[in-house]
Amino acid sequence: MDKTELERRTKEFAIRIARFVDSLPNKKSTNAIGYQLVKSGTSIGANYREANRTESHDDFIHKIGIVEKEAGETQYWLEICEGIHTGETNERNWLSKECSELLAIFTTIGKTAKQRRRDKGKG
Repeated sequence: MDKTELERRTKEFAIRIARFVDSLPNKKSTNAIGYQLVKSGTSIGANYREANRTESHDDFIHKIGIVEKEAGETQYWLEICEGIHTGETNERNWLSKECSELLAIFTTIGKTAKQRRRDKGKG
């Protein structure tokens, strides 16, 4: 998967997160959870896009680290939604699966980037 495809995928994820949050019932708990979910879920793609436009390898590693953290937080909020049985089940399941896949991809990207930095330092 290339950068353009991953940027497209994270943007689609953000759109679906926003729609999912908009569909949640208007309650104190879901409003608070939804606010956190939409913040973290939409920042995955925004930070990845920013990472692709960094000027240094170290800045790229830093931004990818932020992407990983946001994906992990998004996964947490989706687990809370599941735990309180809120949101449309099929969409919540799709978002959870996609979030897990994105987290795995960005974790791998981060590890690879760090390894390249270490390898470059040896030369």
